[in-house]
Amino acid sequence: MNAIAFNGVTKKYGEVVAVDGLTLDIPVGSTVALLGPNGAGKSTSINMLLGLLRPTSGDIKVFGNGPDEAVTRGDIGAMLQEGSLIPELTVRESVDFIRRLYPDPLPLDEVLRMAELTDLAGRRADKLSGGQTQRVRFALAIAGGPKLLLLDEPTAAMDVESRRSFWDNMRAYAAQGRTILFATHYLEEADQNSDRVVVVARGKVVADGTAAEIKAGVAGHTVSFRLGLQSAAGLDALPGVSAVEIQTDRVTVRTGDPDATVDALYRKTTLDVRDLQIHGADLEDAFLALTKES
Repeated sequence: MNAIAFNGVTKKYGEVVAVDGLTLDIPVGSTVALLGPNGAGKSTSINMLLGLLRPTSGDIKVFGNGPDEAVTRGDIGAMLQEGSLIPELTVRESVDFIRRLYPDPLPLDEVLRMAELTDLAGRRADKLSGGQTQRVRFALAIAGGPKLLLLDEPTAAMDVESRRSFWDNMRAYAAQGRTILFATHYLEEADQNSDRVVVVARGKVVADGTAAEIKAGVAGHTVSFRLGLQSAAGLDALPGVSAVEIQTDRVTVRTGDPDATVDALYRKTTLDVRDLQIHGADLEDAFLALTKES
């Protein structure tokens, strides 16, 4: 059984098409990153999974049931971009209140531990920092022990250390057989923490595979080096070069044939090239290429 199944789902707001015939299956136990530019349909898709929005056409199943039934059964937990805590309640009171709404919740102390909130359990919600508030919202999402966890920009407002800790806890939660679907603008998070990446643009899937597969599908490498005060004129004419970027004294050329580019750089120019580096396409390159093409 799939955890999530979109079958030809379209969502329109008047004449605006937010999701356009989306068909997507996510098996149980997967951790999937949902990428796309603003307005691509990510949040709309997540809200339809939660039953907060109805599709204009098409069908959505969560563990074989409609979204409303899945929510009622406690199968889904969500951490959305919007939403506030009750300011007068402590962290412990907030988490315990939510977990009691589920039929088979996780133990309170376990939830606090997984969200690294044990030391903050007695603090009121209105005394939390932005990153601490995000950790509480994560705790509320997992409090009921849901089989499917939906996360929309979960690490917004977190510092680097907090983000790293968050994903360590998320991987531990997923390792228990849960399914995770998260939308993020941090492409390195998708690269490091998912076993599948789905890229959407204009409400449609434009790429679907592992991060490695998506990166491999984007042709090209970058060759970068320092030129100091030397002129970069003529670099765009080197074999394989499709673009030249200059930042201060460092030049980056995008090329479909790095071997030919580097050979010509040394053999056919008189430039004094220093600190040369060659890189394959990363997920950001792939993301930009895919969304630009769409």
